[in-house]
Amino acid sequence: MDCIFCKIISGEIPSAKVYEDDDFIAILDIRPVHLGHTLLIPKKHFRNIYDTDKEIGEKIYPVLVKLANAIKSALNCDGLNIVQNNEPAGGQEVFHSHIHLIPRYENDGIRFAIKHKQYESNEQMAEFAKKIANKLK
Repeated sequence: MDCIFCKIISGEIPSAKVYEDDDFIAILDIRPVHLGHTLLIPKKHFRNIYDTDKEIGEKIYPVLVKLANAIKSALNCDGLNIVQNNEPAGGQEVFHSHIHLIPRYENDGIRFAIKHKQYESNEQMAEFAKKIANKLK
């Protein structure tokens, strides 16, 4: 497999490791938004959120919380963005599931500002909610 994250996990490619356990590795991003920008990566290869297995899904949030608190404490940042890009339309560039933890600072000039859409009516909003909810069954 020609996956850069799999190669980092196996030790073929060096990284600035922040955390590691049996299921995950966390490394500094080589193209950080801010210094300290960290990637949390499952060791098991998954393309993205859509094919992540239940066991990894259940284990990842406690690690994410631990990393978020460590980043805030170590870097004295004012906030944190937690982002996962999924598929090319969602901005995914490396097709091994991973989550970005990006330290943020007051007045850092970075904005994930977009023009927000509006539902035409409460009825249309209810239709979208029902479509999504029906797929959960």
